[in-house]
Amino acid sequence: MWELTKSFRFEAAHSLSGTTFGAASEEIHGHSFRAEVTVRGTPDPETGMVVDLGLLQRAIEDVRLVLDHKYLNKIEALGTPTLENLSRFVWERLAHVGKLTRVSIHRDSCNESCTYYGPQG
Repeated sequence: MWELTKSFRFEAAHSLSGTTFGAASEEIHGHSFRAEVTVRGTPDPETGMVVDLGLLQRAIEDVRLVLDHKYLNKIEALGTPTLENLSRFVWERLAHVGKLTRVSIHRDSCNESCTYYGPQG
């Protein structure tokens, strides 16, 4: 069994109310995000690949364009723009590329990350 991980970065702004950070979190502010998408499987005997990285890259680029330099609160399908919802949002848009095992969203400047392992059940 193999796991293949591809990363991408995006810059985005959001505002969050109801956190212990108070007014600082409620104001519009931005972050540099790093996402990691991991696919698990056995390499195809003909291609030697778990997933074609070109196809994965194309799908990732579509997601990146939705998020990069955007105000995340305006992306209706995202919901509240938390790390948790961002990781789920990316998963849902990339689930078709292969057997996803996890999507992690990092805010390295804040030393924070969240990993989503897919829907339970």
